[in-house]
Amino acid sequence: MAEITAKMVKELRESTGAGMMECKKALTEADGDFDKAVDVLRTRGLAKAAKKAGRATNEGRVNALVCDNDPRRGSVCQINCETDFVALTDKFQDYCETFTRAVTHNNPATVEELLESEFKGEKVQDTLTEAIHIIGENMKISNFKRLEIEGTGALVPYIHMNGKIGVLVAFEFGNEATGADERFTTMGKDVAMQIAATNPVSLDKDSVPEDVREHEFSIYKAQAAESGKPENIQEKIATGRMAKFYKESCLVEQEFVKDPDVTVSEYIAKCAKELGDEVKIVDFARIALGD
Repeated sequence: MAEITAKMVKELRESTGAGMMECKKALTEADGDFDKAVDVLRTRGLAKAAKKAGRATNEGRVNALVCDNDPRRGSVCQINCETDFVALTDKFQDYCETFTRAVTHNNPATVEELLESEFKGEKVQDTLTEAIHIIGENMKISNFKRLEIEGTGALVPYIHMNGKIGVLVAFEFGNEATGADERFTTMGKDVAMQIAATNPVSLDKDSVPEDVREHEFSIYKAQAAESGKPENIQEKIATGRMAKFYKESCLVEQEFVKDPDVTVSEYIAKCAKELGDEVKIVDFARIALGD
């Protein structure tokens, strides 16, 4: 009996798209013969994914969910497929939920790490390969973001445009009961809808990435220089435009879409007062199909 090495299994898996365990079984049955192992997998219908692997995956869905037993943990995950028709099917959406829960449970750093991890007793890569067989289209886990709150709080998920955009918003508060209050859920969904619609650069002014801050200010300074006004006036013009950038691009400083007379932070403060608690938005994640 030929020795079946990890390298042989890896090569067969890459060639056929079949699961790791199935590849090992096929190689064992074929006594280490690569071509015979491929035939074994083809006979079992497990090598079909290889033909689909090169096909474009421009459609799909973004899923957002919170852990069933802990509202402080959740994920947003983008799974792609070939056609919009498949993206709307219950079976595809079930797989999307499975992969999103795997992200929440395993907390991987990369898509590659996610695929190599196990969820519910099966490697995620093998579940994906199985999904490709069953769905009949190439599928790809493209992107994900995971949020977790350490203290008292809750995440609010939101899916926009039938899965074209997924949002997760993290709130901290003082009373455990706040998370179960319908008024909090409504407020959380309102903020999530705001994020879906406006795609803010950051949570607040302080969290704007330094490279983004410097890039924007350099543009405003160049624009001001073209005015021909004195340098001190140019600086004021650039600073004013930067303030406008913060107001438009930082979530808590944005005008609340449903009531432009207040900012998002003012809306949250108003809801917190009604709830009799201190509520603070601490983070958010947003993924749009194609990101």
